[in-house]
Amino acid sequence: MDQRQALVAFGALSQETRLHIVRMLVVSGPDGMAAGAIAEKAEVSPSNISFHLKELERAGLIAQQRESRSIIYTANYEALGGLIRFLMEDCCGGNAEICARAAAVAACCTPATKGELQ
Repeated sequence: MDQRQALVAFGALSQETRLHIVRMLVVSGPDGMAAGAIAEKAEVSPSNISFHLKELERAGLIAQQRESRSIIYTANYEALGGLIRFLMEDCCGGNAEICARAAAVAACCTPATKGELQ
């Protein structure tokens, strides 16, 4: 991730509702959530949630796919990990042992894809 991409991502995350949506989608894992469920859980109108989802998708932090009549949104774990790596890139002046704990948290998990779930 380069600085321009990081700025777009941080800009998208700097709004309370969008940050809440990303956190919900991270928790929901690879199954994601339908737009209506996101709106309901975030207590936001459908038109308002659409605006926020577009901003997050434009920033590359979430993805969408159509399933039947629903649009399902999922967190883009690769992009979110890239954002964390961008922040930690020059961690502690090259003394990796100082920030090993933060690096371990950043690499904690990437949810299994639907095909990998048992």
